[in-house]
Amino acid sequence: MSIIDFKTVARLKGKSKLFFSLIVLAGTTQHAQAFSSENRLTSRFLKELKGDQEQIKGKVVDATGKPISGVSIAVKGTSKGTQSDVSGNFTLEAKTGDVLVVSSIGYKAKEITVNGAVISVQLEEDQSQLDEVVVVGYGTQKMKEVTSSVAHVSADQFRQSGARNPLDLIQGKVAGLQVSRSGSNPNSGVATQLRGAISVTGSASPLFVIDGIPGGNPDLLQQDDIESVDVLKDGSGAAIYGTSANAGVILITTKRGKPGKAIFNYSSYFRKEFVYNRPDFLTPQEFRDKIASGELKQTDFGNSTKFFDDLINKDNFSQNHNLSLSGGNESTTYRGSVNFRNLEGIAKENSRKEYTVRTSINQKGLNDRLNVLLNIATNTNNANLLGGGGWESEATKNPTLSNFNEDGSYRYDRTSTNEFARLFTETSYRKQQTSSLDGKADLNIIEGLKASVFGSVQRNSYIDGAYRALNSEASLEDQDYPGGGYASKSNLLNEKYAFEPTLQYNTTVAEKHGITALAGYSYRYEKDEGQSADNRGFINDRFNEDNMSEGQALRDGRANLDSYKNDNTLIAFFGRINYTFSDKYMAQFILRREGSSKFGANNKWGSFPAVSVGWNISNEDFMKDVGFINNLKLRAGYGETGNTGFANNASRLTLGGGGKYLYPDEIYRETYGPDRNPNPNLRWETKKETNIGVDFTMLSNKLSGSIDLFQRKTVDLLDTYKTPQPPYIRENVYSNVGTLSSKGIELALSYRAIDRDNFKWHMDFTASTLKNVMESYSNNIFTVRYKEFGDIGGAGALGNAFTTYEGHRIGEFFGKRFAGFDDEGKWLFYNRNGEAVRNDAINNSRDDLNASDLAVLGNAVPKYYLSWTNNFSYKNFDLRIFMRGKFDYDILNTTALSYGNKVWSGNLLRDAFTKYKEIDDTYMYSDYYLESGSHLKIDEVTIGYRFKLKNNTWVNNVRAYLTVQNLATITSYSGNDPDFVLDTGLGNEINGQRLGIDSRGPYPNTRSVLFGVNFSF
Repeated sequence: MSIIDFKTVARLKGKSKLFFSLIVLAGTTQHAQAFSSENRLTSRFLKELKGDQEQIKGKVVDATGKPISGVSIAVKGTSKGTQSDVSGNFTLEAKTGDVLVVSSIGYKAKEITVNGAVISVQLEEDQSQLDEVVVVGYGTQKMKEVTSSVAHVSADQFRQSGARNPLDLIQGKVAGLQVSRSGSNPNSGVATQLRGAISVTGSASPLFVIDGIPGGNPDLLQQDDIESVDVLKDGSGAAIYGTSANAGVILITTKRGKPGKAIFNYSSYFRKEFVYNRPDFLTPQEFRDKIASGELKQTDFGNSTKFFDDLINKDNFSQNHNLSLSGGNESTTYRGSVNFRNLEGIAKENSRKEYTVRTSINQKGLNDRLNVLLNIATNTNNANLLGGGGWESEATKNPTLSNFNEDGSYRYDRTSTNEFARLFTETSYRKQQTSSLDGKADLNIIEGLKASVFGSVQRNSYIDGAYRALNSEASLEDQDYPGGGYASKSNLLNEKYAFEPTLQYNTTVAEKHGITALAGYSYRYEKDEGQSADNRGFINDRFNEDNMSEGQALRDGRANLDSYKNDNTLIAFFGRINYTFSDKYMAQFILRREGSSKFGANNKWGSFPAVSVGWNISNEDFMKDVGFINNLKLRAGYGETGNTGFANNASRLTLGGGGKYLYPDEIYRETYGPDRNPNPNLRWETKKETNIGVDFTMLSNKLSGSIDLFQRKTVDLLDTYKTPQPPYIRENVYSNVGTLSSKGIELALSYRAIDRDNFKWHMDFTASTLKNVMESYSNNIFTVRYKEFGDIGGAGALGNAFTTYEGHRIGEFFGKRFAGFDDEGKWLFYNRNGEAVRNDAINNSRDDLNASDLAVLGNAVPKYYLSWTNNFSYKNFDLRIFMRGKFDYDILNTTALSYGNKVWSGNLLRDAFTKYKEIDDTYMYSDYYLESGSHLKIDEVTIGYRFKLKNNTWVNNVRAYLTVQNLATITSYSGNDPDFVLDTGLGNEINGQRLGIDSRGPYPNTRSVLFGVNFSF
């Protein structure tokens, strides 16, 4: 206000003074508004005159009135937007007449016109799921546009039993994907197979792509950080990843921040495990009674020891805690999380303690034409690897022995290991650090044209250490340095680098022709290096493995030292074109040209084409009157992928040490020579796959699903073959020979059985069937009629369980056919003429099947897989029952083979005196020990409750839940849990297991009870 204004007001009196003051004040306010937006916002009256923005408050709910979090609310035609919080509330600057676009995945988008300061929005669920976005590699697509076989699993579908690995979350959720775990050991991995075995010696694991990182490390992921998992199941979609994608591609997307106010989420669970379905051996008293009755000719040492129980950690208690924060505005979003996980196994000295930090930042610039995303993650893992083994040894010992001598010291003998004592006299651990950094920049050059640059660095390193004390059994029984300590230490460093620029163009021609074209370049470099050392003869336990030079073996020149380093490079050029016409007809074309340093000199490059087409039948005019079908899409595709999952330098002539020899100068020196034949023609395995599928929704969108029929053939299988000398330098060569095939049917269904306001029942069902065949294993250079797999192990040197002939199915048990026992309890088997004869009269030839008495006995690969998820909700309660099963396959019960026979001198199964009591002969492999592995498992039952809290509380969206895992298994199999018997691969060892062979000492099967809580604030 000016001096003149104040003087004028001062001269006036009464009402005139008040009136003039208001006029002056209004004029002064208008003057200030020209310079200060803050002053302009202070007057609501003037704002309304100018039509300025107001702060709109609102709430988003579903059809039942429950709040929906994470909903995007944007002002139409502008870049302004926000997101609803966990209570469904949001605030946004808008003016009367603005149109708000409200959208969320799983709900139909809605437009609301602003006509007040408070808005309530009710969204309707989108039952069709056609607009659901799936990740397809170097981009995303709407489900209705996908022409290849892709499975999408969102976070709300994940299992809730405390995942150790991301694949645990989707076990049984994807038709055709088998995830096998050997037990509940927190340090064990999973075996994964998609649509059957695809390789003999190459990599059989799908390619993991985590937020775009090819070959990403799943150990960096915690279940609360994962948004979704997409699986590229067929070659027409996986071809975009070339020689890395033979076994399929699993794309994992982590959670991101969204615009809106800051949100904190905390989740945790606590888990207790109990031994379930343990091996049925005699108790100490039963064993003693058998000796007394003369049924066992063994010694009673006077003790009663439960050796198996002594290894069990009855106090096990696992926990997981995850805290995340996210938020941002229209230009910048962020999310960060911190996780602590302490997993204790059912075994003593068997645990895994992890710390994980993950950060994601997304920044827009250049008037929203530039988008930069940065992700950083690191995981520290301290694993106790000492426990977890020895179950077979302890279960089968004479239970009248003891772990201790009379003086209290540990009892040792040279016929077995005191596994209990080992837990207190040895150490074995891993200290691991895994980190990744990746970034992506997207630039919208012109309308429809986008350039992207992606780069990533991964670093995985660990140190393994072990020590055996002076009083350990291993040290006391060492022949070279008896009573001396033993120490070992090793380390590994693995680094992966990726750089992938892409260019994408989207356009629509004449409103009917949609075209999306993608072109890109990929560079990947991987390096491994490590070293190991061990030493013996330590005279005290003071330094453990931290002072390796003090052991006597090093001074004597008998310590061990090793190191290595290798690397490989892969580069590729790739392109993809997607075409749609009138939202009815779709086509996709992919070509990837790839080169790798692993290939032979004559085959450095390979091409991987793919084509797929789709037809949205339901959009045709002739389908308008078919009321019970809402959506129907037919798709078909063909694609080729490769496999480079073999050792570096496999194609090259390499040198190796030949041992130390005395030279003429009387000095011992190392000698070197070729240790591998070169193969300049070595190339990748190639899988050629055809897929036909149908996607549908019907019955007013209550029923949805897909059916896929596939046929695939892997040619140029990689394996080692014997070679003549000369002309070859060594006795074998790594080469491409042979063909594997598989075909099957996959079904996935979702059905909303009941969908009322207070009660809902939704179910998901998957099923698949598979036939896997070894088509050939020979060519014009190498001839191999069959391959043997599946070492049975144990007593008796029984060889391999599988003999796979050309043209036969994978996993065929091959051996003698049981015909009974003679009067002396000796084995009888059928010969080729159907006659029952003793074992010494059996022809065991595998080369001449016309003379052999051996035959196909069964198959270890399940023919059918099923899973069934039931989700119930009643008001604030929810209940999930998840069941899965494997059917029509066989398991070799090696526990019964070895310990159901009274030839064994230790503890025995109870069945040795009932089911197997007729045996009075040595160990023998035949179909006598094959049993049906078919089973149905009630794998997870979860009941939860969501608490309703007042809007003014600082904590909201609280949910508590209780989960029981491995509740029951319905099966006729008499051995261990059939679900933990490996059902993937060809019979080669995977994580200590072999296809179809129930090992004699598996990690104990457990039932777990888990209590969890999730809340946000």
